[in-house]
Amino acid sequence: MSILVISLAPRPRLRARSVALDASGPGASATDDEFNFLLSSDGFTVQAQGRSAAAQLPKADSVIAVVSDIDVAWHRITLPKAPAARLRAALCGLLEEAVLDDTDSTHFAIAPDAAAGQPTWVAAIDRRWLTAELGRLERHQVFVERVVPVAWPDDPPSGHFSGELGSVGTSERQDVALTWSHADGVALLRLEGGLARALLPQPVPPEVRWSATPQVAAAAEHWLGSPVRVVSPPERALQATRTLWNLRQFDLAARHRGTRAARDLVRQWLSPAWRPVRLGLLALVAIQVVGLNLWAWHQNSELATQRQAMVSVLQRSFPQVHAVLDAPLQLQREVETLRAQAGKPSEVDFEPLLQAAAVAWPASQPPVENLRFEPGRLTLAATGWTEGDIEQFRSQLRPAWWKVDATDGRMSLSRSAVGSPQ
Repeated sequence: MSILVISLAPRPRLRARSVALDASGPGASATDDEFNFLLSSDGFTVQAQGRSAAAQLPKADSVIAVVSDIDVAWHRITLPKAPAARLRAALCGLLEEAVLDDTDSTHFAIAPDAAAGQPTWVAAIDRRWLTAELGRLERHQVFVERVVPVAWPDDPPSGHFSGELGSVGTSERQDVALTWSHADGVALLRLEGGLARALLPQPVPPEVRWSATPQVAAAAEHWLGSPVRVVSPPERALQATRTLWNLRQFDLAARHRGTRAARDLVRQWLSPAWRPVRLGLLALVAIQVVGLNLWAWHQNSELATQRQAMVSVLQRSFPQVHAVLDAPLQLQREVETLRAQAGKPSEVDFEPLLQAAAVAWPASQPPVENLRFEPGRLTLAATGWTEGDIEQFRSQLRPAWWKVDATDGRMSLSRSAVGSPQ
């Protein structure tokens, strides 16, 4: 699944000097309509990178925006126990004195593993600026699914050395800045003076992960006194996409509608993480198809065996039948012919019907006045019969599989279907 990573340039500030995120690149300005980007097919290697206008950004299955170190402030709080609809208002009340700007102008995002009533981290970022950046992209049909910070409070700690720029819009390197990420927060420090060394723990824990951009790697190793891993700005931005953090929360949460929702479902289904599920479903369907075919073959084989048995019975019982087209029907006809030749009535003849009616005839009723016979049905006059007489007549004939219909002073007696007594 391809991933497009867009580095958002630091928002402009009212000062002459600004620490810029290396991922945004030297000379990047938040006022133009171009973005630094990188493209990856697996989330671990950079396939392509560059700078382009929003309308010219390459297409990808997933789009993630990365925010610079300087644009995110971190606050440690106890997450209030509030409903989801009122959680942002509760955060505003808790952080009103901690943020530099008005809480209505600040966007908050809580840690991915946050639990109500437990200590957690909250990221604070300028709401108007982030909304404007996302709007610039969405106007060109670039829909950002996640917004992630390039650094966040983490343990074990990590330190990243990057170059500090001069005034916004220039590319002159001044000195080196250190982004120190540890369990107690994130600090952005210049190496000038002794503040950076004073804030670092002494001795420095051996598990600290040190990295630096190629331009300042030598200066960082000299200051640190040990080697550092060289990480280019695009590689650092790509590493940031693997965090569980997502700053698109509350009113900035991604809203998927219509075709976008269907597209996201298709992307998720085709992603490598769902490959075992796809293979499992494919194997299940294959097993079902093979099983159904085997069962159909078995059923057809049994049906053919039964048909052949019927043909054998017919030909053994009635040798004069040579051409067998419908064995059950031909067998029934031959049996009816033998019964007629022997003078024995069938169940649909007049005598069995009349005998059944005579056996169940109520003693309180006079002999039948008139009747009508047609093959398989005997209709009797039932004038003056009560509902009790009709029900008694019907209940006596039901066990022998006779069906009785009573309408308009008449009762029709016929043979019921086997297995469904009336």
